[in-house]
Amino acid sequence: MRHSKRQNDEIRKVEIIPNYNPYAEGSCLIKCGNTHVVCTASVEDKLPTWLKGQNKGWITAEYGMLPRSTQVRMARESKKGLSGRTQEIQRLIGRSLRAVVDLEKMKDLSICIDCDVIQADGGTRTASITGGYVALVLAIRKLMAEKKLLVNPIREGVAAISCAIHNNQAVLDVDYEEDSTAQADMNFVLSESGKIIEIQGTAEGAPFSETEFNHLFALAKEGIAQLIAKQKQALGLLSKPEIKELVIATHNAGKVAEFKQLLAPFGVKVYSADELNLDDVEETGTTFAENAELKAKAAAKQSGKYALADDSGLCVDALNGAPGVYSARYAPNRDFDKAMDKLLGELENTNSSDRTAHFECVLALAAPEGENCLLFSGKVCGQIAKSKSGSNGFGFDPIFLPEGDSRSFAEYNAEEKAAISHRGRAVRKFVQFCF
Repeated sequence: MRHSKRQNDEIRKVEIIPNYNPYAEGSCLIKCGNTHVVCTASVEDKLPTWLKGQNKGWITAEYGMLPRSTQVRMARESKKGLSGRTQEIQRLIGRSLRAVVDLEKMKDLSICIDCDVIQADGGTRTASITGGYVALVLAIRKLMAEKKLLVNPIREGVAAISCAIHNNQAVLDVDYEEDSTAQADMNFVLSESGKIIEIQGTAEGAPFSETEFNHLFALAKEGIAQLIAKQKQALGLLSKPEIKELVIATHNAGKVAEFKQLLAPFGVKVYSADELNLDDVEETGTTFAENAELKAKAAAKQSGKYALADDSGLCVDALNGAPGVYSARYAPNRDFDKAMDKLLGELENTNSSDRTAHFECVLALAAPEGENCLLFSGKVCGQIAKSKSGSNGFGFDPIFLPEGDSRSFAEYNAEEKAAISHRGRAVRKFVQFCF
């Protein structure tokens, strides 16, 4: 367990307060745990000399830390000049924001994003990018309202987060204590569509593997999706739905039972797909998210109610992520005894000692009209056992050993499993947002 009591894939509590500074064209205070950064966007009708005549605008950034933003007072850089670290971070923030903006639509306008750290506990540069984007959007809105811009130059959102290998485990959104003792640490800057803008990574001790990198990257994508949802909330682009009735878009009785238990405290009337005689939906997606969206949208349209669908599966590292989205179809007729035997046999045939694996779940919530979806994801890491054990649960539970435990998921009772399972984690994110 992390010293903060967070799960390995859990981000810190995030709060974004828009319009924090009354004078700037755009501003916010972003709080990521105990890291707090004031971000302001200032508009100027002038460009760098080298950019004049190119019919473009410009976005740049400045970054600084207050003397007592840290546990021990640090000298102001105005006295000694900017450190190499500060210059690097300023350039990173500027690059990250410019990557999602069409500068040709900002002709002759320059926006400076100032990021001032008032309290530091790790991740100040990533918080600056995430908050800086909110300040930028607010400034662009003001320019458009004043008719200084006729077209929104922002192509899509951007956010950033840190990951690390700490105590031999991949962890998301590291604070200072974890960062200072990590075996490897990385910063990921991704666009809203999941495209890479920048990745910074360093092995502090021994080099780390491609598999470990992929694990960190997967964590980062999950964390950034949550940060982008927080940005949208702060910008008024994402409101909490009013859910009185909810369809669980599955014919799997085991899944329905889990969801009913997890949602029982919130007074929502829950229906299964069987109760409403909903049609099956073919899972033609190539990712858990795509399949979850297909099922949620179809169930919402058929029922006229909010619909929650999930797609989940087991991903085994030595099998290149298989069975993955094909978990339910890994053996004929969804026979999981045969599927587990098949998986154990294939794993033995690899002659690999690597038995690491993870369960992943993506929930999609569709509104009654069946259009846009909200996504919530969860993951639990562990190992593949050498034989089946336990009689609880369903699917691949009898061969999955959660990290730090010698029992299989099929040996957990329902409450124990809900507390740490991939589906339980995804549902808690759903509940936190919706209720």
